[in-house]
Amino acid sequence: MDIVADLEARGLIHDSTDLDALRKRLAEGPIGVYCGFDPTADSLHVGHLLGQLTLRRFQLAGHRPIPLAGGATGMVGDPSGRSEERNLLDAATLDANVAAIKAQLERLLDFTPGPTAALLVDNASWTRDVRLLDFLRDVGKHFTVNQMVAKESVRARMQSDTGISYTEFSYMLLQAHDYAWLAQHHDCELQVGGSDQWGNITAGIDLVRRTLGRTVHGMTWPLLTKADGSKFGKTAAGAVWLDPARTSVYQFHQFWMHADDAEVERYLLQLTLLPVEEAREVAAAHREHPERRTGQRRLAREVTSLVHGAEAAEAAEAAAAVLFGGDPTTAPPEVLDTVAGEVPCTDVPEVAGLGLVEALVRTGLASSNGDARRTLAGNGVAVNGVKVGPDRTLEEGDLLHGRYVLLRKGRSQYHLLRKG
Repeated sequence: MDIVADLEARGLIHDSTDLDALRKRLAEGPIGVYCGFDPTADSLHVGHLLGQLTLRRFQLAGHRPIPLAGGATGMVGDPSGRSEERNLLDAATLDANVAAIKAQLERLLDFTPGPTAALLVDNASWTRDVRLLDFLRDVGKHFTVNQMVAKESVRARMQSDTGISYTEFSYMLLQAHDYAWLAQHHDCELQVGGSDQWGNITAGIDLVRRTLGRTVHGMTWPLLTKADGSKFGKTAAGAVWLDPARTSVYQFHQFWMHADDAEVERYLLQLTLLPVEEAREVAAAHREHPERRTGQRRLAREVTSLVHGAEAAEAAEAAAAVLFGGDPTTAPPEVLDTVAGEVPCTDVPEVAGLGLVEALVRTGLASSNGDARRTLAGNGVAVNGVKVGPDRTLEEGDLLHGRYVLLRKGRSQYHLLRKG
């Protein structure tokens, strides 16, 4: 597999060192490829998927991925792409964040022992005991302030109203040290990252050359952006997290279902493991009939399966079908459990004998008995997908899987009664 050609076809190469030299090295045999993930939160988000999937693509091409959890660099904060200083986290919070994102990194990469087994590292393990004077002597002496100021991420902050602290100014030295350490101890020869990391990556390449006398490589991809051009990130409003406790599987699936038509092909190419030609075929079919949303459906299924597993993706898809007018009586228990996480629920000790007027008032679907009767008389209420009248009383047989009754007011206002 020509991994470089594949990445080019997917639009995943923004900046790089000599691509011909990299192709030649890749053809000679497996290399170590590293990408860093700073634990500034207790979950990665969709903006990190490009890094995880790029490592996976290299692994599938026969190379060794080295995901790095930045327990050390996370204490400093990367100024790249930021207009203001990050809040510094305490050690306990960082440790908890590192543990959380390690679990997420392990989902997309294969750690089975072998020549291409992923190697998960934490830069705190080789940084925490380095003395300041040793670091300045062994790393700092190889960089001039002129070089560091010339980096786009630093220059932009220096020109801003907030400026840049010495803490964040030193970040690129720490990341360069990571590359040198990984090159020396794990034969890492390629660092990949988002385009905002180019300055940090080239700093590491220079440090490896100066201290180890080796030639290593770097590559970045264009930052993942929304239809309006804004960057995906955890500090942006509406961030979409990989942790289902932060963004439910259903919400994650729906996020991709609402992808802009213009972005479908790019997302299929860059955020799934579909072969390039298949991704383009799906996108072409979508362009012919965008109203069918076949592109978004395939995108949502593929990305949700990668992050949460195929079963969770199927449950989210089936739950969406129920909440968009499908028949809830055919839904398996796990699908209704998913629905229960997305719509309001009211627990009731018994369902049998409960009148719908009372049920609507109790659930808040009606403001009063009179409001409930008017809504029922107007044919505005459905029980388990079937329209009902004002005299309807719930029965034990209405329970789906012995536990749920799905009420719907109007076209889209749902509420679950849950026995228990």
